Amino acid sequence: MTSHSTNYFNTFIEVAEDCSVVEAEIPKAKSGKPTVASLQYELLQEQPYTFSSDELLFAVYAERKNIAADEQLEARASFFARPQACMRASPLPKRYGWGVYSNAEGKLALIALESAEYDRLSKDKTLSHVKAMRSKRC
Repeated sequence: MTSHSTNYFNTFIEVAEDCSVVEAEIPKAKSGKPTVASLQYELLQEQPYTFSSDELLFAVYAERKNIAADEQLEARASFFARPQACMRASPLPKRYGWGVYSNAEGKLALIALESAEYDRLSKDKTLSHVKAMRSKRC
């Protein structure tokens, strides 16, 4: 079975060109249920540089699908057997104003759009730079 990775290394995912915010926003749950954005945000804020993109995406998937711990190994193999959207498609850099920094080990941290760290990383020529996907077609 082929595994499709979404991991980035030494990469800064910048906020989408059509992002409507000028300061990063904390995503809220909807109808009392956590959203993909709120779950990703919580995990990355509580544990920066702990998750790779693959680990984060699967953790959120497993949480939303209520996959038991003893079933996660098989579920993860099945999840990554087909291509998954990467962090460029995440609502965090698309809609909420969070840059996503992936270090040399591929571990992620959120960087607020209005922060000095965002400005520094966006100019760092030692990193690969990609923009989050636009929400609207041109």
